[in-house]
Amino acid sequence: MNSRWIFQKLTPPFSSWISSFRVLSSAALFSSQTPKYSLNYAETSTLLSVCRREGNLRLGSSLHASVIKDLQLYNLNLPYNFLNALVVWNSVIAMYWKCGELGNALKVFDDMTVRDTISWNSIISGFLANGEFELGFGYFKEMLGSVIYRFDQASLTAVLSACDGIDYLGVCKMLHGLVTSAGYDTEITVGNALITSYFKCSCFDSGRRVFDEIMERNVITWTAVISGLVQNEFYEEGFNLFVKMRSGLVSPNYLTYLSALSSCAGLQALKEGCQIHAIVWKLGIQSDMCVESALMDMYSKCGSLDDAWRIFKLAQMTDEVSMTVLLVGFAQNGFEDEAIQIFVKMVKEGIEIDANTISAVLGVFDTGTSLGLGKQVHSLVIKKAFGANIYVNNGLINMYSKCGELEESVKVFTKMQQKNQVSWNSIIAAYARHGDGFKALLLYEEMKSQALKPTDVTFLSLLHACSHVGLVHRGMEFFDSMQKLYRITPRMEHYACVVDLLGRAGLLNEANSFIKGLPMKPNALVWQALLGACGIHGNMKMGKYAADQLAIAAPDSPVPYVLMANIYSSRGKWKERARTIRQMKEVGVAKQTGISWIEIERKIHSFVVADQMHPQSDAIYGILLLLLRHMRDEGYHMLDKMFILNYIEEAENASYM
Repeated sequence: MNSRWIFQKLTPPFSSWISSFRVLSSAALFSSQTPKYSLNYAETSTLLSVCRREGNLRLGSSLHASVIKDLQLYNLNLPYNFLNALVVWNSVIAMYWKCGELGNALKVFDDMTVRDTISWNSIISGFLANGEFELGFGYFKEMLGSVIYRFDQASLTAVLSACDGIDYLGVCKMLHGLVTSAGYDTEITVGNALITSYFKCSCFDSGRRVFDEIMERNVITWTAVISGLVQNEFYEEGFNLFVKMRSGLVSPNYLTYLSALSSCAGLQALKEGCQIHAIVWKLGIQSDMCVESALMDMYSKCGSLDDAWRIFKLAQMTDEVSMTVLLVGFAQNGFEDEAIQIFVKMVKEGIEIDANTISAVLGVFDTGTSLGLGKQVHSLVIKKAFGANIYVNNGLINMYSKCGELEESVKVFTKMQQKNQVSWNSIIAAYARHGDGFKALLLYEEMKSQALKPTDVTFLSLLHACSHVGLVHRGMEFFDSMQKLYRITPRMEHYACVVDLLGRAGLLNEANSFIKGLPMKPNALVWQALLGACGIHGNMKMGKYAADQLAIAAPDSPVPYVLMANIYSSRGKWKERARTIRQMKEVGVAKQTGISWIEIERKIHSFVVADQMHPQSDAIYGILLLLLRHMRDEGYHMLDKMFILNYIEEAENASYM
């Protein structure tokens, strides 16, 4: 084996640069004979730095062995040799901790008879970078107490970088005091580290104050405060700073543009996002995977899904981040089918699926979505061991409930070792959705016994449950306790639920009075609830009033005309019904076609009224006619009996033609 073995472990830029050095052969490293050539201190330190950057522990440990042997050849009493040896030992420490060998790094540090600030910084950085915060802070404290060694700006930035989370705010403030007392407050690297740490510790005012007071700002300074603001959802303030930066002397970098795009996504500022897209295109960084993900996120959150999809299709490379971003964007904008297609594509292409992706796709399942696909997603959850993830389980509860499998929802909920408010809300909503209001109320009492406070979503489910089982008094108690006991301000959805609760029970006047007493102007949800209740009880007068109000609140909706036409039909008012349908056509509102569906062998079959498109439509209508004949022969009476008899007569006449 010759010296080429060493060069093959190095990246091309480093190997070509170091090729001029006299590199010791691999065999000579472990030979008992004195080598003819040996690395000098500069060469050894350079090679160790390369090993550190590339994580090459094998070559690094070989160099360490060479260092131990070569030091015997030099007189360390000479100041020049001693200082060079110190540089090498510091490189050995940095190499070991970068390769995750903290034990070896600490052994080298402990064996050093004399150390300098770099030695201390190396061991402190090593512990902090590998998550050993207590040891890292402990060595920093020991360094502070030393009368020989003095910390420098690298020491401060290393420790500040570890302050991540509100639990470290006290440490961050103490370090800030240390920075000021030691005179490092004018150092730009220390100021940048302080800004970043304060924002990570959720101390936004202090982070902004450091930025405002810093004398010199570079691109890292601006990016630190902009990204800090955006990551903590101060989108407008972060975007305004980005605009200010653009008008100054410091040019944004790649990370600054990512934060600016995130701020546009948060603000739903499509125009500004398009302008930033044009800038990154001009700079030639639009094809970067992170930039593409940020652009897709911005466009999808701004509702411009065509642009998001276009970027996705043009992307040279896609990963789980970009595909999850697009999946969530489609899901949040009501494009459930497209979101599911993206998820299926991710699975087929072998792209890594994480718990966030699973939660996102489970959120798009609703009535009409394939239960078979939902079960496949559940199988993937089990395969990838996401069964302990509380968010995934909450998604499974909702998925099974919306797909009609209440028992499966209950199984998932029962097996959960840890439950949060969303878990309880989901199972309460599942029972309410399936008409078992009494069980939903029992679960609410059990939720309270677990010391979990209900949320506004909890009360929506409770009001819905009470409405469908006729518990008017209990429902109003829930509505009152929501405000008085839990200090939750009702949303319009809650008001609509109360109207539905009163209306279904036949208390139409009380429902109307409730609407008149609302603290805000009622929207379409409230008027639709009242109109629906009027339809149940055939109240034409109040129904007409509710329909007129609904038409004003939602002028493009066909609901007021369709429901009013149904009320007239139930009362045999055919002229009024015809006039309502004619009025709907005159205002240019189209009735949405109702769709029925059934899943057979993992395939969804959808049907509309008078559907002739299904390949088995003749057989389906034959069975339907047979059932209707049985109903007629058995004397089954119903409200629309004349329509059934008319349909049978038409079908029978057609069979003789």
